[in-house]
Amino acid sequence: MRIFEPGGSVEEESTLGCAGTAWMHAGDDHAPGGAEAGGPGDRRSTWSRLRSRLRVRSVAGQVFLCLLLVVVLLAGAALTALILQARNHATSEAENRTRAAAITLSQSPGVAAAMDSAHPTAVLQPLAVDVQRRGGFDYIVFFSTDGIRYASTDHPELIGQHVYGGYQQALKGPFSYQEVTPLGHDTDTVAPVTRPDGSVAGLVTVGYTVAHTGSAVSRQLPVLIGGTAAALAAGLGGAALVGRRLRRQTRGLGPAEMARMYEHHDAVLHAVREGVLIVDGDGRVVLANDEARRLLELPPEADGRPVAELGLDPGLAELLASGQAATDEVHPAGERLLAVSNRPTAPFGGESGSVATVRDTTELRALTGQAEAARARLELLYDAGLRVGTTLDVARTVQELADVAVPRFADFATVELAEPVLRGEEPLADLLGIGQGQRILRAAASGISEEWPFYPMGSQISPLPGTPEATTLETGRATLAADLHQAHAWRARDPRTTGRILAFGIHSLISAPLRARGLILGTVSFWRAERSAPFGEEDVAFAEELVARAAITVDNARRYTREHRMAETLQRSLLPHGLPEQNAMDVARRYLPALHTVGGDWFDVIPLPGFRVALVVGDVVGHGLHSAATMGRLRTAVLNFAALDLPPDELLARLDELVTRLDQGEMGPGDGDVTVRSESGSDGDGDGDGDRTVTGATCLYAIYDPVSGHCTMARAGHPPPALVRTDGSVEFIDLPAGLPLGVGGLPFETTELQLAPGTTLVLYTDGLVTNPDRDLDTGLAALRATLAGTPVDASPQDTCQAVFEALVPPRPRDDIALLIARARLFEPDQVTTWDVPDDLTAVSRIRNACTDKLTAWGLEELAFTSELILSELITNALRYGSQPIRVRMLRDTSLVCEVSDGSSTAPHLRYAALTDEGGRGLFLVARLAERWGTRYTARGKVIWSEQPLVAPQFQFEAMLL
Repeated sequence: MRIFEPGGSVEEESTLGCAGTAWMHAGDDHAPGGAEAGGPGDRRSTWSRLRSRLRVRSVAGQVFLCLLLVVVLLAGAALTALILQARNHATSEAENRTRAAAITLSQSPGVAAAMDSAHPTAVLQPLAVDVQRRGGFDYIVFFSTDGIRYASTDHPELIGQHVYGGYQQALKGPFSYQEVTPLGHDTDTVAPVTRPDGSVAGLVTVGYTVAHTGSAVSRQLPVLIGGTAAALAAGLGGAALVGRRLRRQTRGLGPAEMARMYEHHDAVLHAVREGVLIVDGDGRVVLANDEARRLLELPPEADGRPVAELGLDPGLAELLASGQAATDEVHPAGERLLAVSNRPTAPFGGESGSVATVRDTTELRALTGQAEAARARLELLYDAGLRVGTTLDVARTVQELADVAVPRFADFATVELAEPVLRGEEPLADLLGIGQGQRILRAAASGISEEWPFYPMGSQISPLPGTPEATTLETGRATLAADLHQAHAWRARDPRTTGRILAFGIHSLISAPLRARGLILGTVSFWRAERSAPFGEEDVAFAEELVARAAITVDNARRYTREHRMAETLQRSLLPHGLPEQNAMDVARRYLPALHTVGGDWFDVIPLPGFRVALVVGDVVGHGLHSAATMGRLRTAVLNFAALDLPPDELLARLDELVTRLDQGEMGPGDGDVTVRSESGSDGDGDGDGDRTVTGATCLYAIYDPVSGHCTMARAGHPPPALVRTDGSVEFIDLPAGLPLGVGGLPFETTELQLAPGTTLVLYTDGLVTNPDRDLDTGLAALRATLAGTPVDASPQDTCQAVFEALVPPRPRDDIALLIARARLFEPDQVTTWDVPDDLTAVSRIRNACTDKLTAWGLEELAFTSELILSELITNALRYGSQPIRVRMLRDTSLVCEVSDGSSTAPHLRYAALTDEGGRGLFLVARLAERWGTRYTARGKVIWSEQPLVAPQFQFEAMLL
């Protein structure tokens, strides 16, 4: 087989050899890469120097000068490169030619077989001569691996002799080297001749003189010079065209504006948190910012490559290459899910292509999940603020706390409180001091199921050392038990119960202290069951925040409970505990305090002289301790004023004056000297009545006389009483309302009624007929209907029960007082009356008549004392009073003797001296009677005395002693 085609020129063979060996010089230091000297770096520095000297105003002019300078520099660089290449080309060309020839000869068929034959020279010498002649080489030598020549074209006489120089390196592959000979620089290439099995049969060397290639390079210099001139001319023309085009495309922007625009472009492109990928119309990547390279995992050499070759998801690659418009299409990219939006660039100018933006929805979903969790917890805290503390009841408040945490934070929640907290008292400073008598009780529980394995409500919880509860109480911080199976101290406290809890599937616990104002009120335990993830450290902080917010509400409820109990205790101590014994009316009463507050409602049944009875119902404005205390004051004042036996209008007038003085005293200058401050930090008594400028109260006062059936009443701003007649009809008494107590101004008016036996009088406070869902008129109508529907023969107790069942709401917001009195009338035999003429001799006749009447009543034992009392009272009336004078004796639970006259002169009890002849009458009356007194009427006064029906033994002797 022939190596070269016959007739081939040296240039063709040289070109073929260079092409055949170009891949071998990819990393060769002698490859023609020196042409880059003085290249882009030098051009930039030259442009920088010229830029400072050439100051053209227009952008087109600057571009034109820049292009002109670039063309000149490129032409000069090309000429310089050609000159330098002329020096190196000869060496490179010689090396390439010899290398190509040596490799070709070493791989020619039959060469290895010839070297292994008995006469290798006969085959190899003609071949070497033929190749030398055709390729124009200086010499070709074939020799064995031992260095013995088989063929030599320049010195045939040396065949069979050893070659000069080292050739061992060529045994591993083609090896080129240069040497200096008398003819000039010579380039040799030695190549191994290998057998089919890969072993080396021998070597071949080809030599070529460098000077033979110089002429070829020199012949190319005119062409290169002409080409440079043409390039210079074309560059000048192109510069002019570029200048014109730049003037159109820059739209008048100066260099500074262009530079700032591109700086902003680069800053935004690489700083934005979205991937930006620009693809041209051929589907090749034009530009990709850093975020796009990260999200799509693009290789460094992605620019200029087709999108289909970047290893992207087929659907994503098809979308990017198609240039179709898309918005937030989700495509996979490795472990990410990317939201891709694609827009074509053609409608907005420029060449066809598209711009894609890429967002990592995986990271966004993670961030969205975190944000969603944070939002959910903020919503839980907000809901807790609304749902916890709707009432001021401690037990209900902690139950609301447990309910709000399930199931949004925990599967189960339990609340344990110190026993004093449930009573409204402060707990001990050390809740672990169980041995000191303090107990921690389970006060609330809530869960995702109705059944749970925890201790029942009201159970005592023992925070033994090492348990989460004990750690929480000791440190005042929430304690996490992520795995209850490993909580040995907790499991050891009660193995049976804890085993039941673990068997139920509960695996994680957070115990948080219920702490407010420096006091630990108890603990809150949050539990998670099998399907829920265990609590983590981030849950501990949230649990503390949730419990801390609720703790203030719990403490407010505790403090309110304490104050409410104090006010309720005060109120109940000030209210009557029972009804006095009297036979004037059959009375029943009901009192119901408000659910969460204590008001100032009160009632009273006051026996009066002459077996009369006074009915009182009142209501102090406001709630709390202040209202309860004011109620006590007013009730005491009413009792004292009733002892004076004042008529209703006069009693209310004095009561109004008293309330006005109380208000003036509280608003007086002395207020600045004494300040009462509650624990909450506000002035007042802690009941919410911080502004105590006006007391304000309403009152209804009625007096009933069972002898005459006469009833007198007056009211001060109070709801009107109801009257149930014996036929079952109901009416509200048209009683002038009057102003509330403490307002002052107008006098009170009295209304007089005549009550038949069995008539029922109903007195009440406004809490019975009014509430947020019912106005006064509706409440009065409901009360009328209820009273009318009650049987006529129903007892006052039954009537009270019926009224309460019909009108009292389940959760009253105001105190309710109800007083129902059914009138009775004395029998005629119980009353005796005598008119006394203006004659002292009439005293004996009245005394005798009194004795006869007492005998008829079976009260002979009282005859002597009664005669003495009547004698003294009638004598005083005759001496110091005026007509008409009348004597009346009443028998009921006691004996009452009354002497009335038309004078308003008040008698006075005094101690007479030993020498005085008189002055001992009232003294005897006071000693003989159990009680005595004076009351004034519209026509004068009445002096009365009251004696028990059974006279005590030795009463008269004791009186004398």
